[in-house]
Amino acid sequence: MYSAVRDQLAGELDEIRSAGLFKHERRISSPQSSTITAGALGAADARVLNFCANNYLGLADHPDIIAAAKRALDERGFGMASVRFICGTQDLHLELERRVSQFLGTEDTILFSSCFDANGGVFESLLGAEDAVISDALNHASIIDGIRLSKAQRFRYANRDMADLEAKLQEAAGARRRLVVTDGVFSMDGYLAPLEAICDLAERYDAMVMVDDSHAVGFMGPTGAGTPEHAGVAHRVDIFTGTFGKALGGASGGYVAARSEIVALLRQRARPYLFSNSLAPSIVAATLTALDLVQDSTELRSSLTANAALFRRRMTEEGFDLLEGEHAIIPVMFGEAVLAARTADAMLAHGVFVTAFSYPVVPRGAARIRVQLSAAHSGEDVEACVQAFVTARAEVDAGSLGADGGQASHAGAPGAHVGNA
Repeated sequence: MYSAVRDQLAGELDEIRSAGLFKHERRISSPQSSTITAGALGAADARVLNFCANNYLGLADHPDIIAAAKRALDERGFGMASVRFICGTQDLHLELERRVSQFLGTEDTILFSSCFDANGGVFESLLGAEDAVISDALNHASIIDGIRLSKAQRFRYANRDMADLEAKLQEAAGARRRLVVTDGVFSMDGYLAPLEAICDLAERYDAMVMVDDSHAVGFMGPTGAGTPEHAGVAHRVDIFTGTFGKALGGASGGYVAARSEIVALLRQRARPYLFSNSLAPSIVAATLTALDLVQDSTELRSSLTANAALFRRRMTEEGFDLLEGEHAIIPVMFGEAVLAARTADAMLAHGVFVTAFSYPVVPRGAARIRVQLSAAHSGEDVEACVQAFVTARAEVDAGSLGADGGQASHAGAPGAHVGNA
C-alpha cells in the first residue's frame, strides 16, 4: 500500500519544490541569541547576526532564566509524566497561573503546552452550534484551526476592517453567544489590531472579545502586558491567549487568561489541557523568572523600542520599502519571491541571518523579508543588518532579472493571506 502513497507524496513534494515554496531549515549549533552559530545542509557553521527570531527581549539565553531552570531540574525533576487533573500539577504551575493573571489583570489563568493548544481548546469548549465566532481574516493558523474544531457559526471579517466587522456582528445577531477574536499583532505585517474600535463594536452588539497576544505580551504597553494594555482596553477584553515561547523566555507553553467562569469551564472541557502533559517544571520556573525580569525593569523594553526605531530610520534612509508600524516586526518588501529569497541568501553570506516569506504565507506579489528586532541587539548590530541589506541588494540587482527580462522590482504591497506564523 505505501508504495503507491510514497509516489503520491513524492509528487506533492516535487510540486512544492518546483513552485519555489519548499522550506529548508537551517541548523543552529548555539543558544538562541542575537548572534548564533548557524549553517545549512552541506555547509560549515558560521557565526551570524540573528534577525529572524521571536526573542524580542533577548531572554532566551538570559543567565537568570537558565539558572532558574537548572534549579527546578534539581528540585522538581524533569517532567510531570501526567496531565494536570490526575497528578500533573505542582505548586509552580499554580504560581505561574497566579502571576500571569496578576500581570495581565485577569481573574484567572490556565496553562497549556503551547499557545497553539490554548487556541485549540477555547472555541470548542465555549461555543456550540447556537453560537457564533467572528474572526479577523489574518488571524494565526492556531485560531483558524481552533475555530474549525467548534460547531459554532463562523464569520470572517477583512483584516482590521471595522465596517466589515460590524456587518458580520449584525449577521450573527441571532446567536446565543458571539465571540470576536483577533491577533493583537499580525505577525507577517507587524500591524496592531484596532482593539479600542473592536471593543466598542463588541459592546454595541453584546459580543465577547478574545485577543491572541503572542507577539506582544512582555514588551508592549506601559508595563509590558501587551496590546490590550497598549490600547487602553485590557479591562474590556474577555479572553487573552499568549505564549511563553517568544518574549517571555522563548521556550514553550501557552495560556488562556480570562474571566473566572471561562477558565473554570476550560479546565473541565478543553481537550488539549485534559489530554496533554503539563509543562515541565524547569520551563515553569524559568518563565516565572522571565516575568520577574519584565516587571522589575523597563530597560529591555526600552532597548527593543530604540532598536526598532533605529532600523526603521536607517532602512528608510537607504531607500527600502517597509510596511509602516510601531512593532519590532518590520517587513522589508520585495514583491517577487525569488528576489526576496536571493536577498536573504546573500545576506547570510555577509553574516546576517534573515528569512524570506512568500506565497502562500503572504499574498502573491508581496514577498518580503521579515526582520525581527531584539533588545539583545546593539546599535552596531542594527547597522550591520542595514549594511547587509544594502550590499545584498546591489549584488542581487547586478545578477538577477525579473521574469519579463526587465530589472526585478523591489516594490511589494500587503494583502490578504491566511494563517500568520
